[in-house]
Amino acid sequence: MNGIAERLALVQERIAAAAQRSNRRAEEILLVGVTKTHPAEVVRAALAAGLHDVGENRVQEAEAKIMALAVERSRLTWHLIGHLQTNKAKKAVALFDLIHSVDSLRLAQALDRHAGEQGRRLPVLLQVNVSGEATKEGFDLAGWQEQPAIFEQFVGGVEQILALPQIAVRGLMTIAPWGVDPEAARPTFRATRRLRELLARRFPAAEWTDLSMGMTDDFEVAIEEGATIVRVGRAIFGERGTVSGER
Repeated sequence: MNGIAERLALVQERIAAAAQRSNRRAEEILLVGVTKTHPAEVVRAALAAGLHDVGENRVQEAEAKIMALAVERSRLTWHLIGHLQTNKAKKAVALFDLIHSVDSLRLAQALDRHAGEQGRRLPVLLQVNVSGEATKEGFDLAGWQEQPAIFEQFVGGVEQILALPQIAVRGLMTIAPWGVDPEAARPTFRATRRLRELLARRFPAAEWTDLSMGMTDDFEVAIEEGATIVRVGRAIFGERGTVSGER
């Protein structure tokens, strides 16, 4: 846990510099510390260093940490950033403050049903795959800018999700293809920002506030392309350990 405060400060400095380069304010960008595979003590240390937003990939792992940090619950905002199976939707609704990874109408409907049962309106982001990478989750939007039918099909699904009463869509999330050069991620981030702009015009009553994009290797480019949420793990917490369990 040594060095978390120092590494966090460095990441915040990089966020501020990227924001300045793109004529934005650092306050516009929310930093989510990705703590998957790290123990609850690490989350507690990050909270002490001033980090209040925490991202987890797996419901089972997050549940154990949230229980261990029950005393700190009011000071933490928990984000689910990993793929969510429909059969874990009920538990996810109970645990998380924001779900970034809604990638199908079926999942959105399950979340809506469980949110209604639990008496809450659940903020979510729609995960989109604009790069076409087979290993990435999300609504398949590869080639959407050149093929209007792909966009219109997605719009049809979005319209149904927006009609769900217990779901509050706040924007989009994406994961760029991994690469040594952060610049290689720029087209993915740019396309996602453009997609959000078109959705905001098509559905002006929805919020469309957030773009969750950018991780340790490319978050500065993501900020330059309009990210409002960046998900950073390794640059703050170091290399991950190994934790078993389903997502």
